[in-house]
Amino acid sequence: MAKRDHIVVGLDIGTTKICTIVAEVSGEGVVNIVGVGSSPSRGLRKGVVVDIESTVESIKKAVDDAALMAGAEINSVWTGIAGSHISGVRSRGVVALKKQEVTRADVQRAVEAAHSRAVLEPDRRLLHVIPREFIVDDQDGIHEPLGMSGARLEVDVHIITGAVTSAQNIIKSVNRAGLDVVDIVLQPLASSEAVLSQEERELGVAMVDLGGGTTDLAIFVDGSIHHTAILPIGGQNLTKDIAIGLLTSPTEAERIKIKQGIARVDLVKEDELVDVPAVGDRPGRTVSRREVAEIIEPRVEEMFDLVRREIMLNGYEGMLGAGVVITGGTSMLEGMPDAAEGVLDLPARRGAPHGVEGLRDIAGTPMHATAVGLILHACHHAGKLETGGLRGSRRVGKVFGRMREWMLEFF
Repeated sequence: MAKRDHIVVGLDIGTTKICTIVAEVSGEGVVNIVGVGSSPSRGLRKGVVVDIESTVESIKKAVDDAALMAGAEINSVWTGIAGSHISGVRSRGVVALKKQEVTRADVQRAVEAAHSRAVLEPDRRLLHVIPREFIVDDQDGIHEPLGMSGARLEVDVHIITGAVTSAQNIIKSVNRAGLDVVDIVLQPLASSEAVLSQEERELGVAMVDLGGGTTDLAIFVDGSIHHTAILPIGGQNLTKDIAIGLLTSPTEAERIKIKQGIARVDLVKEDELVDVPAVGDRPGRTVSRREVAEIIEPRVEEMFDLVRREIMLNGYEGMLGAGVVITGGTSMLEGMPDAAEGVLDLPARRGAPHGVEGLRDIAGTPMHATAVGLILHACHHAGKLETGGLRGSRRVGKVFGRMREWMLEFF
């Protein structure tokens, strides 16, 4: 077989679906999608693994499909993590500059000092330490301190942690599927890589990833990430509401949501009808699409109201000049940007992955934002392309042993 470019594989382990994307990355940094695979997710609840064996089978199916399309063997992946166990804290670290000029070693020491001040519980595991800004002497708002003159370097960081057991179960599921985990990344960070522009990050933006089991939030201000949150509500809640409200099965409720669901009652046209199969031997019936919208709209408003509260409680009201970008599978519901604007009182757009070539017609939808973002994260921040994707030898993934490497991943 002809020599291929570096291969990176993103594995999005979601509550309702598992998606694998294989990309070739050229020496010039062009990301070319060559394989996509997906399967229903059977073993997760609100982003957390609750059945390892079912999760393993779903992972195998998604990975096999992607490998077949790419025409290659997959040995290792970059994967994401979410769930209500995720939490973020802010910390600061200060160091004296030994040479009166900021070096990479000084940056490393400052970030480590900030991390050491944040006390982690024994059941918590460090996921990311992300610098928000640097301060050299009295000059703040610095994003690139290397080479600057001064006597003192201070850093303001955002520290993200997760439950040890939840992270271990994700890695264990991937390993049992015959794969190594190159690294594990917070899902909203990955999605942000795929759907946000640098201009939006500078102006201030809230990225809202509407998944099946959770709604993931990442807030950027002045080009840096300032806040993350995982909210325990998602597309599955809409499906359950439709099933209960229309007296139909969850499978049929999901089909109705995808094909004829709409997030705003005022967007429904007159005389639109929906066929609703019944449960058991009872005959099906026909309802107006407006009735479906009346079931969906309150839950959608609840989703965005939780986002609004998170923004307000953390002091970001009035700081989001670029508004809101919604992504994820649930964002594809008709009328979702309008619903977001109505509740959040901010301009909203639906975000699809960008910055990739190849199978964009398949991978360029909001539901693939996290998987594509994992690949972009690997390319932009990790510098470890030689360890991921297609290789003849297996690598034992020591994900939790690389805190020092994670420290500066966003710098």
